[in-house]
Amino acid sequence: MSIMNGGTALIKSLENEGVQFVFGLPGAGQYEATDGIYNSDQIQYITTRHEQATSYMADGYARVSGQPGVALVVPGPGFYNTMAGLSTAYAISSPVLVVTGSPHYSHGGEHAAPTLDLLEPVCKWAGRADSPGDVPGVIQEAFYQLRSGHPRPVVVEIPTETFAGEGEVSFLPSREIEKVTPDQEGLKEAANLVAGAKKPLIWVGTGASDASSDIRELAEFLQAPVVSSRRGKGILSHRHPLCLGMVETRFLPLTDWMSTCDVILAIGVGARFDNYRGTCKVVRIDNDVSTISRQNDHTLGVLAEANDAVSAILDFVREQGVTRRNGVLEAVEKINDHRYGPEEQLEPQASYMNAVRAALPDDGMVVAGMNQMGYYSRNYFEGYQPRTYHTSSNHGTLGCVFPIAIGAKVAAPDQAVVSISGDGGFLYNVQEIATAVKYNIGVIAIVFNDNAYGNVLRAQIEEYDNHVIGTQLCNPDFSKLGKVFGARGVKAEDADQLEAAVRDGIKTGNPTLIEVPVGMMERTY
Repeated sequence: MSIMNGGTALIKSLENEGVQFVFGLPGAGQYEATDGIYNSDQIQYITTRHEQATSYMADGYARVSGQPGVALVVPGPGFYNTMAGLSTAYAISSPVLVVTGSPHYSHGGEHAAPTLDLLEPVCKWAGRADSPGDVPGVIQEAFYQLRSGHPRPVVVEIPTETFAGEGEVSFLPSREIEKVTPDQEGLKEAANLVAGAKKPLIWVGTGASDASSDIRELAEFLQAPVVSSRRGKGILSHRHPLCLGMVETRFLPLTDWMSTCDVILAIGVGARFDNYRGTCKVVRIDNDVSTISRQNDHTLGVLAEANDAVSAILDFVREQGVTRRNGVLEAVEKINDHRYGPEEQLEPQASYMNAVRAALPDDGMVVAGMNQMGYYSRNYFEGYQPRTYHTSSNHGTLGCVFPIAIGAKVAAPDQAVVSISGDGGFLYNVQEIATAVKYNIGVIAIVFNDNAYGNVLRAQIEEYDNHVIGTQLCNPDFSKLGKVFGARGVKAEDADQLEAAVRDGIKTGNPTLIEVPVGMMERTY
């Protein structure tokens, strides 16, 4: 037991949990915590230029590293600024810890952070440490929540007087995480259904990322095509002849074919599978009880980790033997030829996305935003390895992808990371170029500049009789702006120039901002 202030107790507790990076913005109410980081040999402090970026960077770090991402912010407005990032992390199932303070009791509560019970919509768990001695236990529980069950963000509140006050502190070891015990009876039933299927389909989400190798073997043995959620891209490489790409329900050749399947094996798909309206037999594997409980009378929910479940099912079907199915590869090829054929492609989206793909190595990461290029990439950008394609899910805001990409690059400094933004969204967090430059985080930011909120502008023109309002923008020269911040600034006028610019950015390893001037773009669905 040692005597120390709450800030030091926090940092030493984070060290005990293996934390290596904290994304933060220093200020009143947490001086003792940042001083604790100053004295730490383990934790690097990465200063952002806006609190919103702290939660987004922590999210990007968590997605790629597989470890919780940590943000440290001042109370009140500072914490409120993290809420967009927290809500995105919640939607995407990302383990993010936000530590915030609260105003000194004597200062009143005009700018106090919300009470912890108000955080339920955006976090899995919230706790508070009212004395330095409370800090280790609260942090231990926070990391247990982050690492167990379904990953989602948590929040810890530490009052100003706790950060500054001294008391006796005893540190606690990291709690051992118990793996989900596979439902053996459920797995046997699942394996029987899969083995007996005449036309099976495998549907993978990001929760299946660690089972990539077994999923490939299972697909090959069953001759079962594989579709994915957005972030499930690459679990089965797009180069594989059984890969059908991302599920796009509006692409009828794919959905029509899916409607003829008799068994769907859904692995780690999470909430996005809730939108599936098919009537065939479904085997739904997830490590979250609440997810598999959202089932109907034709769904078998099996509680298990993806790698345990797929391995068990693979062993079973190998023992049983499965009659080889004819015509599957031909059917997949026909659907893909249609989907990726010239009649389905849009320009300039196709050329630009193909250029980015050509420039990136197989393990290169793309973080695609809520913009026209981002939407297009969901369907058509090919993934070759797990966890290399990231989006903001169904709860993303404009401006999130650039700081998420910075966090991803911190987690994987040897992998290329590219963010894809529109001009409107990029300017939400443009200041974080300074963060990338300060710490030499070699992320590549591509800004497709149409001088407008392009999706909204197109809707106003096409659906509202050209009633254009609020959507036309006045922008800087982004290539020059990058240079002003100290980054590489490049303008790419066509797809060839974009490919060359991305390759150069990867080669130099320095923060790079690439502006691509574009006009209004068509969208088919």
